[in-house]
Amino acid sequence: MDLVLHYCDEYAFDSVYAYLFPAPGSTYASGSSAAGKLASNATLAAAAEAVKPMSRLARDSVARQCMSLLFVAWAAATVMYFLFCSISYYFFYDRRLEHHPRFLKNQIRQEIISSLVAAPTIDVLTLPWFLGEVRGYSMLYDNVSDRGWLYFAFSAVWFLVFTDFCIYWIHRIEHHRSIYKYIHKPHHKWIVPTPFAALAFHPLDGYAQSLPYHIFVYLFPMHRLLYLGMFGFVQLWTILIHDGDMIHDHFLEKFINSPAHHTLHHIYFTCNYGQYFTWADKTFDSHRDPVAELDPLIDSIKEMHRKGLCDKDGNPIKKESKKNQ
Repeated sequence: MDLVLHYCDEYAFDSVYAYLFPAPGSTYASGSSAAGKLASNATLAAAAEAVKPMSRLARDSVARQCMSLLFVAWAAATVMYFLFCSISYYFFYDRRLEHHPRFLKNQIRQEIISSLVAAPTIDVLTLPWFLGEVRGYSMLYDNVSDRGWLYFAFSAVWFLVFTDFCIYWIHRIEHHRSIYKYIHKPHHKWIVPTPFAALAFHPLDGYAQSLPYHIFVYLFPMHRLLYLGMFGFVQLWTILIHDGDMIHDHFLEKFINSPAHHTLHHIYFTCNYGQYFTWADKTFDSHRDPVAELDPLIDSIKEMHRKGLCDKDGNPIKKESKKNQ
């Protein structure tokens, strides 16, 4: 996050803070006349820098960093949510699932509202971890040469294994009856979820399941750019496993916690708690294989048949076709 904040400061936030919190004696003006006087003795770049408006909140001000981090985290999460969820929904999600008997009225709207309401609280709870990164308390490093390419590759794999194991137990503990109804139940409101349910959590639930990602770089060294990339991948994967795609008998499903596995988790509640892999579920006896007869699309097509919305092969009947019948 410190790398993101640096570029935000460089290209936007310096000007914003200079305008909102100007330093004593600084004016937020173009400074064209001053620049003209200096141009004969220095380059235009140096002249512009000399008259650059300043803020009383320096880049290393804790107050400024907190405000910036809250905005960046919220904005990035919101953009990624709508972008990736929309791509998943319109290009990969089987919209016949919306006819499932347990698909809620106005469900997508509810999923989006739930996500947007939870996001600001999650951002506030996460702020100390981001602030620690920016202020140099994490083990993030800049140069691959510091630890070599072998460790660079290992840290990516170890990040997935470590966070997968931690999230497995956080997720499973949240299903304990003394906790479930207070924290995790809101996410299971979506029995047949769409990609827009990926971040539709109770704020404490979303924060708890994100903790391993933040803790990792305080325990283990990781390259800054790699961590940023892995963090983006985490968001994408969370959306991906909510697309309801029940692919069967694929070789990778023996090892990867696919959308099919997570679909079964939403339907049956007490299985497939893993995030990326199936090994923890298999080791601790909570694994359930995605097989064809468990596909929620079966009940969706039955319901569409009953309403006359699909043909005998399960293909949706277009409105124009129905009018001609």
